[in-house]
Amino acid sequence: MDSSNQDYLQSLIDSIRKLDYINPDEIPNIDLYMDQVTTFMDEHLKSSKRFSEDKLLTKTMINNYTKNELLPPPNKKKYSKEHILLLIFIYYFKNILTISDIQHIFNPLTEKYYGKGSDIGLEAIYKEVFSYERDQMDNLLKDVIRKYNKSRETFSNVESEEEKEFLNTFSFICMLSFDVYVKKQMIEKLIDESILEKPKKDKKKD
Repeated sequence: MDSSNQDYLQSLIDSIRKLDYINPDEIPNIDLYMDQVTTFMDEHLKSSKRFSEDKLLTKTMINNYTKNELLPPPNKKKYSKEHILLLIFIYYFKNILTISDIQHIFNPLTEKYYGKGSDIGLEAIYKEVFSYERDQMDNLLKDVIRKYNKSRETFSNVESEEEKEFLNTFSFICMLSFDVYVKKQMIEKLIDESILEKPKKDKKKD
């Protein structure tokens, strides 16, 4: 791999490493008004912005999430720490799942774990899930590097360097896209088979 390719790959790795999750301890323990919620999310997830002017969360989005029953209604126009935890999950899910699919996931989640009625709260679930996600970062980066190196081997018979560069990049995009496609199919299958309904059914048996 020549130095330009090494630099390019390193820039990709650096951009991935910059992605971070919001530590629950950073979320205020007091209820927030909507403007405070959008400011908080924008500040703490700014590393995931594609463009600096992008809005991660708007008032309209929050109102739509509440309208579509993804988010419980605020209490006197204020949003709790649990609301923010749900908004963080929504932020990640909405990039790959439909509103309907997110509803299917959230309905049993909020019914069983939102509020004070459960031994396991949303904050504990959030901490558990994201602790494993962070552990997977090294594996993810290794897979990206492997796909990148593989893409550089494609179209070796193309003589034009410019054309070969384009086709190599296209191959890399395809490899990454196929990975996302397969995982998205797996998630949808889990949802369609109603595995996530089990906590709800267990509750009915109590």
